Amino acid sequence: MRTQRHTVRLVDLTDDFTADPYSAFNSLRSRGSVHHVRFPTGDESWLVVGHEEVRLAFADARLRNDVRHSADFEDDGLYSVGRNMLQVDPPDHTRLRTLVAREFTARRVQALRPRVEEAASALLDAMDAMAADGRADLVAAYAYPLPLTIICELLGVPDVDRDAFRAWSTKVVALDDAEQSARASQEMTMYLAGLAEEKRRLRDAADSDLLHALVRTHDRDGGDRLTPEELLGMAFLLLVAGHETTVNLIANAVQLLLGHPGQLAALHADPELLKGAVEETLRFESPAPAGTYRYAAEPITLGGARIPAGARVVLSIAAANRDPARFPAPDRFDIRRDPSETRAHLAFGYGLHHCLGAPLARLEATLALRILLDRFPRLAFDGDGTPRWRPSLMRSLRELPVRW
Repeated sequence: MRTQRHTVRLVDLTDDFTADPYSAFNSLRSRGSVHHVRFPTGDESWLVVGHEEVRLAFADARLRNDVRHSADFEDDGLYSVGRNMLQVDPPDHTRLRTLVAREFTARRVQALRPRVEEAASALLDAMDAMAADGRADLVAAYAYPLPLTIICELLGVPDVDRDAFRAWSTKVVALDDAEQSARASQEMTMYLAGLAEEKRRLRDAADSDLLHALVRTHDRDGGDRLTPEELLGMAFLLLVAGHETTVNLIANAVQLLLGHPGQLAALHADPELLKGAVEETLRFESPAPAGTYRYAAEPITLGGARIPAGARVVLSIAAANRDPARFPAPDRFDIRRDPSETRAHLAFGYGLHHCLGAPLARLEATLALRILLDRFPRLAFDGDGTPRWRPSLMRSLRELPVRW
């Protein structure tokens, strides 16, 4: 057991952590599964990089999601905005998840298939019509607006407000300007409060959206219900997490397929490989590289490291999904990978906090890729194909120039 804390600077382990975090993770993992690290932002945390340790940590009740267990917690009056499923523990987490899960049943998700197909086809029509030379940025023209359209329609965000929401959401997850990110979070929360009030005035309408349903859950008399803070926190979470991760899943899948022509050719020859392509993308370039912060409610030992009470712990999904102890040749992108391997990826978390929106993300990504590759079978990089990653909480491409 390691009892002395040695802080590792991640920038010392790779030339560019944003572009290539995996070199840093591999270097750390060769020395152990858990380390105290300093991120490029300057923040310090305990970082878990082994697959088994990440899986165990997700399920460890001593690692709490509630920031009030942090040794550094100070109530700045903004905590109430975070009252959502990702930032609370049982029994609150159980109650919130139960209230929202009814809106994400398999039947409701599958009912969205025709709308996703329609939206994807319309976006590709527009992209083709606007590009006389057959070139476009696939992130801006397709990967971003498709999930944005679906989640905004689900929640009832008016068309005229979606450009503003897109700008807010991008800033919220950015890592290069903390002040801008905080301001975007505040502006989005104020917007959602106003939108919720509009839904409340229409709460008896027969035709309702998800936010309308959440408002009814909040307002109804008797039984379980959302508090005002929980209503805002849940809407915020669903809007941001409900589309940012899927944007990245779609864009990253296309980036990887175009960068591996043999894999792309195999997919064209056998469309049944599409499910494997989505799952391998989730493993290889996890859209959300880390779980939300955990806080040690008491001193714990994990992966041979002694973590003190109140310490912040980051579960690296990206590192876990490239762990050679779990995945043979983990740095090889392979859409034919054995399903028993791909099912072990942790891209959607594990245990109580397994992503509620995983079925919707898989549906959108699968349909988006199928429709794109059917429509443009000669799709290729417009340029050398070098990925340009955003400094973000997500594994997010700045752009994806393509030609067809």
